[in-house]
Amino acid sequence: MVPQGIKPVLQRTAIEILAWGVRNVKSYQLASVTSPSLVVECGGQIIQSCVIKNAKKNPNFDVSVLFMEVRLPKEELYMPPILVKLIDNRQFGRRPVVGQCTIRSLEQFYCDPNQEAVQNIEIQAALPHSVLQQDEFIDWWGKFYSSTGEIHKCGTYLEKGFDTLEVYDKELEQVTAFQGLADFCRTFQLQRGKSGDETEDPTVVGEFKGNFKIYPLPDDPSLPTPPRQFLQVPTSSLQECVVRVYVIRAFGLQPKDSNGKCDPYVKISLGKKSVSDQENYIPCTLEPDFGRLYELTAVLPIDKDLRVTLYDYDMLSKDQKIGETIIDLENRFLSRFEACCGLPQTYCTSGINQWREPLRPSQRLRLFAQRRGYRLPFAFRSWLLKCFSLFAEARKTPNPHLGPPDERLALYVLRKQGLIPEHVETRPLYSPLQPDIEQGRLQLWVDLFPKSLGSPGPPFNITPRKAKKFYLRCIIWNTNDVILDDTSITGEKMSDIYVKGWLVGHEGNKQKTDVHYRSLGGEGNFNWRFVFPFDYLPAEQVCSVSKKDRFWSLDKMECKIAPQLIIQIWDNDRFSFDDYLGCIQMDLNKMPRPAKSPEKCSVELLEENLLKDRCVSLFEQKSVKGWWPCIAEGDGKRSLAGKVEMTLEMVCEQERDEKPAGLGRDEPNMNPKLEEPKRPDTSFLWFTSPLKTLKYIVWRRFRWLFLALLVAFIVLMFIIVFLYSFPVRVSWSEGRLDLGGLLASDGAETQIAQKTSGPGIMQITNPMFPAFPVFPAEPMASSPIPGASRGFHRNPAFYAYR
Repeated sequence: MVPQGIKPVLQRTAIEILAWGVRNVKSYQLASVTSPSLVVECGGQIIQSCVIKNAKKNPNFDVSVLFMEVRLPKEELYMPPILVKLIDNRQFGRRPVVGQCTIRSLEQFYCDPNQEAVQNIEIQAALPHSVLQQDEFIDWWGKFYSSTGEIHKCGTYLEKGFDTLEVYDKELEQVTAFQGLADFCRTFQLQRGKSGDETEDPTVVGEFKGNFKIYPLPDDPSLPTPPRQFLQVPTSSLQECVVRVYVIRAFGLQPKDSNGKCDPYVKISLGKKSVSDQENYIPCTLEPDFGRLYELTAVLPIDKDLRVTLYDYDMLSKDQKIGETIIDLENRFLSRFEACCGLPQTYCTSGINQWREPLRPSQRLRLFAQRRGYRLPFAFRSWLLKCFSLFAEARKTPNPHLGPPDERLALYVLRKQGLIPEHVETRPLYSPLQPDIEQGRLQLWVDLFPKSLGSPGPPFNITPRKAKKFYLRCIIWNTNDVILDDTSITGEKMSDIYVKGWLVGHEGNKQKTDVHYRSLGGEGNFNWRFVFPFDYLPAEQVCSVSKKDRFWSLDKMECKIAPQLIIQIWDNDRFSFDDYLGCIQMDLNKMPRPAKSPEKCSVELLEENLLKDRCVSLFEQKSVKGWWPCIAEGDGKRSLAGKVEMTLEMVCEQERDEKPAGLGRDEPNMNPKLEEPKRPDTSFLWFTSPLKTLKYIVWRRFRWLFLALLVAFIVLMFIIVFLYSFPVRVSWSEGRLDLGGLLASDGAETQIAQKTSGPGIMQITNPMFPAFPVFPAEPMASSPIPGASRGFHRNPAFYAYR
């Protein structure tokens, strides 16, 4: 006998057992387990359940509630465990134990039996705020992003006051408020014992679905016992359900390809059914946005395990498994938190938040009260009448989405009962090759609709947003105060200006104007149109850019970037690289307001617009015209490199077809029509037009110098001619003329020789050719000068005088 001082104090204790069923039981001794039963042992007491006739058709017990009375210690430390054995009832009376489970901690099953089981539903005085939805395009992703805090992606969704949802960063079973969705029945793993190797863990051979309620009984058996806990038990028959799996997105995936990315797609498995979405794989990403809905039918509890798997698509080899997550649909179906379909914030009969359950809120409220054993208060009807008057104004407003006020009130009451709201859960992905290492996370939610309640409503449209085609038309009119970067052949400071522009992410579509040559004051005239097509998501205010990661890649990778326009001013050089002068980069959603004149355009214009939040959105304003400064940065300082006058216009595809416009000044040159710019006569490339260079550059620059040189040349020639014509020496001595000082026509090589051939007659010969007289001595009868020779008559430059 154990001494009284050591023996623990015992008390009468009731153990209620919810034996719901068995799941995924493996074969035993090469034979499947078809007729299992349950044996529960605790404190020396044993109780046995009924036998399941055919576990393949229905693995639930027909009689699911068992009761046993045992004497257990009051202190938890001394409490014995509960042993659950699964026995297979085979032919010839064989009843082997195919699996067992030992539950050592019983504290988690203790409850207070005197707690009132039936409660009244009280309606709070504060009524829900009426939200009016408008007829405009607002998608489900705006609802999702507004719930996650990604405000820049939700567009105007929050401004309209629409419904939001709960986004849990964990599994729904891990949310503390929902008790692991095991409030009705839990899952206990059945083990078969250790194998021959002592280092291995016991083998898991199946699952037992059930629960326990433990509470003390009065010591006097004649006293009334507390009420039973498992009174409201749903039917254990099979339930055919419609299962909708909404797979939103994944992030943090483990790379599977050599480029550090993967090509993920989704595969859904439920019982013997599976759906592979291989053709819709998303290339080259670790954070895919799936936006896929998969609808299947399931029979509970046979098809209870929903398996969502991500695979990496490979063209030449077998697809690799990235990771998977398993969802127990039966727990969600049986949970008192009603995890089949989350409750939205408002009851809408149309729109993106349309009610999707087969039962209306009022019908669901009555069913909820019946399952819980609640009594609806008598005042509910009077409260409902008051709500009709409170929501009278809401009915007068033209709103086709909101349902009747009584249904909205019933939904509000349901939300006050702590039921699961409309949500998105985040589930970790695990791979069997690395079972303890998370391979990424997947955001999804599951809707479960029993067919016995009717057909469900329409599903949500969670298709990823598709970008729309937009066209940015940018007309470069003029430039002003551009930096003069070059020196002309005449020594003047000048620049050969042109403007270049493109959208960030579309560097392959860079466009530039023609060149305004020889700008001496920083002015440039262009009248040139840029047209930039791009794909844009209005709700997220980002551009969608698809491009290949490498040139040999088969698929394009999509990325989202802000719509930013870059305008640069360059100086053109023929025989070297062009010189970059300055640029301006503008976000088309938050553009600085332009200046109306070049005098008001400065660097401070950008800073003032950003500080005072005076930015404009080109997508809202559609067209903007004015002057913007171009900035040059150097030595950590910002300076003005020039000013650009532009017109920016945003058009969609329909507007582009209605108002066509060509590039530059090409046809169709309209909307508006661009004329040839009126540039100065000096604006041309100098070495291609030498005559124009002399006329418009050299002559205009040096015309006074040329005139001065010409006058000096004329004066100099006059002096030379005068000196040339003036006789140097005249001699009358001895009756002859001395012409030695005169210049001969042949220059220095020819000297004039003087000879007399008769009285008063002179003959001139060339000393280089003495035999050839230049002027014969014979007098010439017809000579105008008496006594002149015949040769002298032929060359009147020299005369002979008597």
